[in-house]
Amino acid sequence: MLTLIVHVRSLRYMLPAAMMMMPATPYFLTSAALKVLSAALPLRWYRSADDFMYTIYQSMVLFFFEHCTGVEVVLYGDDPSKMPPENIIYLSNHQCTVDWAVADMLAIRQGMLGHVRYVLKDGLRYLPLYGWYFRQHGCVYVKRGGNNERGRANQIRDLNNTSVPNYMVIFPEGTRYNPEKKNAILKSQGFAHAHGLEVLEHVLTPRVKATELCLRAMGDNVTAVYDVTVAYSTPDTQGRPRAPDMPDYLMGQSQRIHVHLTRIPLQDIPQEQGALQDWLHGRFVEKDRMLKKFFSDDPDVRGRFEGRGRVSRLPLWKTLPSTLVLCAITLPFLVTKEGRDAYWKSCLGSVAFGWLWMAVTV
Repeated sequence: MLTLIVHVRSLRYMLPAAMMMMPATPYFLTSAALKVLSAALPLRWYRSADDFMYTIYQSMVLFFFEHCTGVEVVLYGDDPSKMPPENIIYLSNHQCTVDWAVADMLAIRQGMLGHVRYVLKDGLRYLPLYGWYFRQHGCVYVKRGGNNERGRANQIRDLNNTSVPNYMVIFPEGTRYNPEKKNAILKSQGFAHAHGLEVLEHVLTPRVKATELCLRAMGDNVTAVYDVTVAYSTPDTQGRPRAPDMPDYLMGQSQRIHVHLTRIPLQDIPQEQGALQDWLHGRFVEKDRMLKKFFSDDPDVRGRFEGRGRVSRLPLWKTLPSTLVLCAITLPFLVTKEGRDAYWKSCLGSVAFGWLWMAVTV
């Protein structure tokens, strides 16, 4: 009986994970075909079509992340559903793999889902299928140490020149904050102390390079920076527990996601590197203060941010149609032996092509 219960519980993660990943191969092939067919057309046409496709895929992801998990999204501060679409840089603390989906949750409420792009660690470019596609979609791969900044800046400028909107997501900490990894926290705190910066307890010392790169390359096309602070509610424990990773989240181990959003106009952000570093660190000092209260032992403040929290429910019609479309596209590959053979051969061929492309061009 216990074994059966364990298997049933695992399906809560494995089934949605499989349904999110299975359309990746036909999606990759469609994207590659679109890239080839639009080669002689203006680049903005490809970007617009690709952003439309990305909206469909990410809407399917949010179908599972919002409607199947039973999670409540609690918003504080500025309300994205009442803000017009605009070109922005999104700065957030980083704790787990679910943080990537939180950016989608805010973007879909603002009508910007298809325009979400990420600044990613360089090693992720070899992620099967997704590594190649993210590069085509306009995501930027960066190496620690700032190698090839000119190439990354040119890539962002090329996006700007197509006049396609940008929702550029950056996690300035550079890696995830995990309260169980004491060495990483101590190293970050040691860096702050050595450079005369305020030592942070609930976030890591932010790195300014990616933010500076995007601000410089996007220029006047950026209208604002969204300062986002995310916290996950978990079963009652003392102190701060580890944030739920994707398997935990999909199995319902986080009942609420608390998201605080502050819109900061571009003119309020310093452009010089030293001043920008101080400004960015100051924003993370504020995040640290908010999270310290969120995870305090005081029942009067624990488990919520300051201000009025609003439960934001995403209408099912925004995610279900895309889910049905992608399932309908994928299903023919799976119901017959010939279809399954074609699927796996296409998958392996696509992975090999993506790796070769990224090795040669990035």
